[in-house]
Amino acid sequence: MTTLLVILSITIVLFVWGKFPPDVVALMSMLSLFLTGILDIKETLIGFSNPTVIMIAALFIIGEGLSRTGWTAMAGRRFVEWAKSSVPKLLVIVTLGSSLLSGFVSNTGTVAALLPVTVTAAWNAGTLPSKLLMPVAFGSNTGGLLTLTGTPPNIIASNALVENGYEGFSFFEFGLIGLPLLLISILYFRYVGYRLLPKNRTKNKPMALDEEMHKWIENYSIGDNLYRLRIRSMSTLINTKVEDWDFEETHNVSLMRLKRRHPNPLQGIHQFVELPDPQTEMRYHDIITVKGEAGDVDKLVLKFGLGVIPWKPESDLLKKELINQEVGMAEMIITPKSVFVGKTLPLGHYLRQAGVQLLAASRNSKPLSGKIKIEAGDAFVIRGQWENIEALTSMYENLVISGSPEALSKNVDVLTPKSYIALGTLALMIVLLVFNILPGAIAALACAGIMMLTGCVPISKAYKGISWTSVVMIAAMIPMGLALQKTGVAQWAANSLVDVLGSIHPTALLAGIFLLTTTFSQTINNSATAVLMAPIAIVASTTMGVSPKPFLIAVAISASTAFLTPVGTTTNAMVMTSGGYRFTDYVKVGGPLLLLFFIATLVLVPLIWSF
Repeated sequence: MTTLLVILSITIVLFVWGKFPPDVVALMSMLSLFLTGILDIKETLIGFSNPTVIMIAALFIIGEGLSRTGWTAMAGRRFVEWAKSSVPKLLVIVTLGSSLLSGFVSNTGTVAALLPVTVTAAWNAGTLPSKLLMPVAFGSNTGGLLTLTGTPPNIIASNALVENGYEGFSFFEFGLIGLPLLLISILYFRYVGYRLLPKNRTKNKPMALDEEMHKWIENYSIGDNLYRLRIRSMSTLINTKVEDWDFEETHNVSLMRLKRRHPNPLQGIHQFVELPDPQTEMRYHDIITVKGEAGDVDKLVLKFGLGVIPWKPESDLLKKELINQEVGMAEMIITPKSVFVGKTLPLGHYLRQAGVQLLAASRNSKPLSGKIKIEAGDAFVIRGQWENIEALTSMYENLVISGSPEALSKNVDVLTPKSYIALGTLALMIVLLVFNILPGAIAALACAGIMMLTGCVPISKAYKGISWTSVVMIAAMIPMGLALQKTGVAQWAANSLVDVLGSIHPTALLAGIFLLTTTFSQTINNSATAVLMAPIAIVASTTMGVSPKPFLIAVAISASTAFLTPVGTTTNAMVMTSGGYRFTDYVKVGGPLLLLFFIATLVLVPLIWSF
C-alpha cells in the first residue's frame, strides 16, 4: 500500500507540475506499477483493451466528422446571428450554444468551433472577448453532462458501474442533472458572472473564413469576370469531355465548377463537380461556372449554344459557389526562386500536378486579369481540395501559403450531402446507445467507420482527429484504478470517508467525494480524476450499503468543474490567451459557479438517484 501511495503522489505532483505531457506521466505511472510488482503484465496493459478507451477514441472521429462537414461552424454562426448586437443575449446564446454542442461533440471541438466566431461577435457587439470566452469554456464543460458521451468522465462513471455488476447510466440520464446545472450556469453568467468577468483588451483577432473571403474579394476582385452558363439541349458540348475543347488556350476561358441538374437515378438530381478535370463529361442542363473576359465568354455562348444565368457575385454567393468542406481557397505568395517566376498562365488555370486552380491574382496590391507573366512577389488566391492546398508547399518549393488551410476548412458552414450523412450517423449512434442495440464501444466504432467510409472524415485525417494524448492517458491511468482496489488503497480511502462522513449522513459522504474530486480536477485532467475517484466512490457506497449511482454521478459532475484554474481542462487553456485571462480571473469567476454546482449536487442528486 505504501509503494502505491508513493507512486500515486508522484503521479499527481507531475500532473500538477506540468513539466511533462499528461500522457507521458500516465505511462510512467503505469510502468511503475509493473516494475514494483503491484500489477502483472496483463493487469498493466488492461487499459488499452478497455471499452471505455475504444469508445472515447471513436467519439473523437465522430466529432471530427461533424466539424469537417460544417455542422459545428454553422451552429456557432447561428448562435451569434441570433444574438445580433445584444451583449446579454449574446452571452446567454454562446453559453447555451457551447453547452448543447458539447453534449454531442468533444468539449475541445466545441470551443475550437465557437472561439473565432465568438471573438468576432464580441467586437461587433461592442464588447470584449474576455466577456464571452470564459462562459464558452465553462459552458462546454457543463454541456458534457447532458449525455453519456458528452465527456469522458461520464463514460468512465457508467463503465465503473457495469464492471461492478450494476446497471450503467442510460444515454440521456445525465441530462437529469445536466439540464439544471446548465440553467444555473446561464443564469449565473447572465446576472452575476458577467459583472465578474474582466475587461481585458486583446489584439489577437483570429483568422475567420468570412473575413478572409471579404478581403480576397476586395483585394483580388474575385467576382469579376465570373459567369454562370447553362448547357442547352442543342449544345455541341453535350456528352463531350472538357479536354475535347481546350477552353483555356482556344477560347481564353477557364472552367471553374459544374453543377449537374439533369436527373440521373445513379448520380442523383444534383451533382457538383467542384474542380472539373480534363476527363469530366458535360451533359444537357449542366450549369457551368467560367472565368474569362466578357467578350470571350460571349463568343463561347454563341459558339456552343449556351444560356447565360444572371447572378450577382456577392460575398455570400461566391462563398457558396467556390468553397465547401472538400474544396477551399487560400492565398499563395510567389518567392524569387519559385519555378513559377517567368511563366505565363491565365487566371483559372488548373495545375494538374498540384490539383489547384489559380483563381485570382494581385501585384503590388492591384488585381490582375487575363494571362499573367508571373513575377516574384505576385500573390494568388488558389482553389482546390483542402488537402491539395496543404500539400502545395511540399510539392513546389519557394511558395508561401498564408494562414492555415486546415483551420479555415473547419470554419466552412456550407452544408453538402456529406453533412447530412454525418448528422444521420450521429443520430444512428444515439439510437444504438439509447435502445442498447449494441455495446457503447461497438456502436461508436461502427459510426466512426461510417464517417470514414462515406468521406465525412478523410481516412488520412481520421487518426489526426483523435486526441491521442487524452486516449493514451486514460488507458494508462486505468491500471491505477485497478491497483487502488487490488492493494486495498481504495478500500482504505473509502473507509476513511465513511468513518468521517458516512456516520453523519450519505449526503455528507456525497459532499466529501465531490470536494475531493473537484480538488483533483483543478490541476489534473478530468478523465484521470474520474479514473482515480470512481473506484473509491464504488467502494465507499458499497461499504455503507447504499446505491453507488449518486456517488458516481457526483464524480462525473465534480470531475467537470475545473473552474478555478486555466490548467484543469484544455478548454480553459484554449480561451486564456484569446481572452487575455490571468490565473486569478478563473478563481474570481469560477469560484461562485463551483459553489453553486456543489449546492445543486447535494440537493438534486439524492432526489434523482436515491441512496
